[in-house]
Amino acid sequence: MVFENKLTTIPGLIRNVVANVHPDTHPFLSHKVNGTWVDISYKEALEKIDAISAWFLSIGIKKGDHLALIIENGPDFVYYDQALQQIGAVNTSIYPTLSEADIEYILNDSGARTILVGNPFLLRKVAKVANNCPKLIRIIPAFDDHAKHINIVLKAGVINFKQVIDEGLKIVAAHRRAIDIAREAILPSDLSCLIYTSGTTGTPKGVMLTHDNLTANVWASLMQITVVTENDVFLSFLPLSHVFERTATYHVCLTVGCKMVFAQSIDLLAKNMAEVKPTIMNCVPRLLERIQDKAVKAGTAGGGVKTGIFNWALGIGRKYRETKEAGKTPGIWLSTQHALADKLVFGKIKEKTGGRLKFILSGGGALPKNVGEFFGDLGIKVLEGFGLTETSPVMSVTENDRQVYGTVGRIIPGIEVAIQNVDTKKIYTVQTHESFKPDFQSEEGEIIVRGHCVMKGYWNKPEETAAAIDKGGWFHTGDIGRFFKGNLQITDRLKNMLVNAYGKNIYPTPVENTYLKSPKIEGVFLLGDKRDYVTAIIIPSRDAMQEKFGLKDAWFEKPEPFIDDNEIIQWINQDIRQLSNELAKFERIKNFTIKRKPFSMEEGEITPTMKAKRKVIEKKYADVIEGLYAGEEIGD
Repeated sequence: MVFENKLTTIPGLIRNVVANVHPDTHPFLSHKVNGTWVDISYKEALEKIDAISAWFLSIGIKKGDHLALIIENGPDFVYYDQALQQIGAVNTSIYPTLSEADIEYILNDSGARTILVGNPFLLRKVAKVANNCPKLIRIIPAFDDHAKHINIVLKAGVINFKQVIDEGLKIVAAHRRAIDIAREAILPSDLSCLIYTSGTTGTPKGVMLTHDNLTANVWASLMQITVVTENDVFLSFLPLSHVFERTATYHVCLTVGCKMVFAQSIDLLAKNMAEVKPTIMNCVPRLLERIQDKAVKAGTAGGGVKTGIFNWALGIGRKYRETKEAGKTPGIWLSTQHALADKLVFGKIKEKTGGRLKFILSGGGALPKNVGEFFGDLGIKVLEGFGLTETSPVMSVTENDRQVYGTVGRIIPGIEVAIQNVDTKKIYTVQTHESFKPDFQSEEGEIIVRGHCVMKGYWNKPEETAAAIDKGGWFHTGDIGRFFKGNLQITDRLKNMLVNAYGKNIYPTPVENTYLKSPKIEGVFLLGDKRDYVTAIIIPSRDAMQEKFGLKDAWFEKPEPFIDDNEIIQWINQDIRQLSNELAKFERIKNFTIKRKPFSMEEGEITPTMKAKRKVIEKKYADVIEGLYAGEEIGD
């Protein structure tokens, strides 16, 4: 792949596809309308994109202006984003799940002049805070009958998105030259988007990502994963307001010419996969864990011969996978057994994904090693990537022909990644794509990075920027890790590290992942900083509890936040005790409490990317936590 000037800006990507990859009549996007999948060609999309750009210019939007959107995934996100990108405006994406206070803060901090709003619920939230945002001049609902959802007088004008497009189509010819000039004037160093990190503490920070950050990142990632082609079909369901989905699906499709299909919802994802038959999709670890749980449950339900065949097939799958990963060719007998296992078990599971998946890319969190291995045993390749919003986001990703489970892959081309001692600041090693050695291992420390992926800085926050990017240009990720077999391996977040009363360092993520092997447990929040021993708040599997104890849905809606039923506590404790044997004694859970409902964004307990807000949770449940250290230990 060759870097060209026109391919170093976001609007240059789609234009290149139409000029050199597909005719403009080729399907670009697809979504479901009234129960039917509807394709949208490049020509149709570009007509709407240019019309919206013309309308933006007609109301005075210019290069550098910030335009916000709070909308679910769909073609409208693409139209709006591409329209503002090609005139040099800046996309400010807001998570649909954020509170009204956060929406107000982001609109004011960014100085957004317009906002595209996806549905009536979101419009009501925006309307409540709009008059507190003096720079907001336009609200653009992306649905009909918006007026009935606004019950206050707004200072900002309101215009339907369809009307924007219709009016833009009438004036696009008059603005064609201005659009072309604006697009050609965009520099790779210009700001493309502001993505606000929710963070587990403090106020949101607007990460400034340039056109070069984003295009260089997607090109480098594609150089590493070489099997993506213009014939691939991506199924998109993770939020485009998050940088992972934006880069790994949207920008990849813009760059290569893949078809991008929007899932209806997470609830309908399984149905959509069977219908769309995607070749690639991005996923978060928790969803893969749920798929594993359901597959195992279905494969072992009822016991007897069916369970025996399922377990036999998994064993054969593991032998076959490990043989190939060792660089050997499976023998005739193993190959014959594997073909039978695929026919009886694996093929049926893969058929539910559509049967065409080249790979699933997992990101947004650590994928437990056993989950990756399970999918590998089935013959479904799961690649892992690592990065942050501040790194555009990809720093490393698994190569499609080299897999080391429990790691997040090889460093991508064009950047440097180092491991630094947390206390002394000594740099143990600096690794690049070119320095890769499959047997290299390093000491553990903070992961730092410099190169094309590193953000321009935090919007309006020079002190925070200086704290994150040192004088040597190294961005400090706050993640702890090391190199293992040449690949990057994440241990935990620096801020998450617990230090017990005896000075032992405990990284919660690997400990929590050990307990998450239990099908009874949905989540684990580890405690123990400056304490004699480790305790935890356990989130139980609702499905497993209902199956075991016959609980009705209403039981989970009771006002008491924690479960005090001794039979349930001992049921969970069985697995806690068994899995504790895999851990060092100082890492083992000695006491726990069971939370009736998962932590939620509505309660301010987790971020939109599902990360627990440690300080919030510890403060909110302080009395319960103190009780874990005051009472008798459940564990040994």
